[in-house]
Amino acid sequence: MYERNGVRVTAFQVDHGPEIKPAYGYRIDCRGRSVLISGDTRFSENLVRNGKGVDLLVHAIAASKPELLQNMTIRRILDHHTMPAEAATVLNRTQPKLAAYTHFTQQGTRTIPEPTVEEIVAETRKTYSGPLQAGEDLMSFDLTDAGVKIKPPPR
Repeated sequence: MYERNGVRVTAFQVDHGPEIKPAYGYRIDCRGRSVLISGDTRFSENLVRNGKGVDLLVHAIAASKPELLQNMTIRRILDHHTMPAEAATVLNRTQPKLAAYTHFTQQGTRTIPEPTVEEIVAETRKTYSGPLQAGEDLMSFDLTDAGVKIKPPPR
């Protein structure tokens, strides 16, 4: 843990698979506001424990079309990451004021395209109805008394 001038950063282990250890997520707390960054992980109870009630939960996400889930190469990659249904479970259990997906790991082949960001969000929406934003490069967030404000990337 790091703490200075009212800012606390807590690193906690997450599960990025048996071959990739250690892997960490981070929780930042400052002036009554909190942000959790999942890091690269598959479903992790430790992430859920550390993320309960945060203002902003930034979560890495991975997906593939269902017909590719038996492809051993793609399966090996996906087995080290969080799929949309698993992320929905995390979000339902942590109840962040806003969730944002980042680090999209989208798997496809030459004949079967990778899932779109919209398809990934739609898959999550099957079981999670809370606030969810698909992150973009250079997007930022302000945590204010009124809540989390999304700042789109500069154009």
